[in-house]
Amino acid sequence: MGDFVSVEVADQIATIRIDRPKMNAISGQVHREIAEVAAIVDADPQVHAVILYGGARVFAAGADIKEMSGMSYADMSLYCAALQASLNTVARIGKPVIAAITGYALGGGCELALCADFRVAGESAKLGQPEIQLGVIPGAGGTQRLPRLIGPARAKDLIFSGRHVAAAEALAMGLVDRVVPDDQVYTAALEWASTFTGGPAVALRAAKQAVDQGLETDLDTGLEIERLHFSGLFATDDAKAGMRAFTDKTKATFTGR
Repeated sequence: MGDFVSVEVADQIATIRIDRPKMNAISGQVHREIAEVAAIVDADPQVHAVILYGGARVFAAGADIKEMSGMSYADMSLYCAALQASLNTVARIGKPVIAAITGYALGGGCELALCADFRVAGESAKLGQPEIQLGVIPGAGGTQRLPRLIGPARAKDLIFSGRHVAAAEALAMGLVDRVVPDDQVYTAALEWASTFTGGPAVALRAAKQAVDQGLETDLDTGLEIERLHFSGLFATDDAKAGMRAFTDKTKATFTGR
C-alpha cells in the first residue's frame, strides 16, 4: 500500500505488515500508512480478523527519535495528536486484532501492540516503554492503555524504569497472551486469527465495542451499552441463523448481515 506498510488478505485474514529497515521505527509516514491500511481492513467485509506483524526479526523498536529530536513543543503537540489518532484507528478496528511480536516491541512499537486485542510473542521478544530514558514519557497511548491492560502498579514499573521485559515476564503480567518459539510467531497468530473467520462479524464488532467502550465508563453505563448492542443484534440475519441452527441442532452459516 505505502512505502513501509502493506496489507495482504488471505482466507478472510488481513496481515498488516510493517517493513522499514532496520528496526521498523515508527516515523510520521509509517504511522500514517498504518492508519490508512487499518481503515481499509476495518471497512472490508471480506476481512474477519487482522494480524499486526513486523516480520521475522522485529515488530517495531520504537518511534523515529531522529525525526522527533528537533521538534519544538508546538511541533510535537501536533505530531503527537496525529500519532495517537493513527493508533486509535488500529484500536478501533471492529474485528479481532492480533499482534505477532518478534524481536523488539518498544516505545511506539509496544504502544502499537497494545492497540491489538491479543498479543502473541516469540520466546526472545522484548517489550517495554523506554521513553523515560530519553527524558520524556510514552506519547502514543502507553500511559493509558498499558495500565488498563496490566494494572497501574505494573504499568508504572515499566514506564518509570524504562526497562525491557522478556517474553516470559510479559506473559506472567498479562502484557502478552501467548509465548511461542520465535519461528512460530506468525503461524501462531494466523492459527488464532483463523478461529474468527466465518463467524458472526456484526456480533464480533458489537462485542469488541461493548467491552472497549464499557471499560471507559461506570458499570451502569457499561451495562446500558451492552443492552443496546445485545438488543440490536436481534435485527441481524446472523442472530436468526445462529438461533435457528441451535434449535435445529445444526451448524450455523453466518453471512455478516
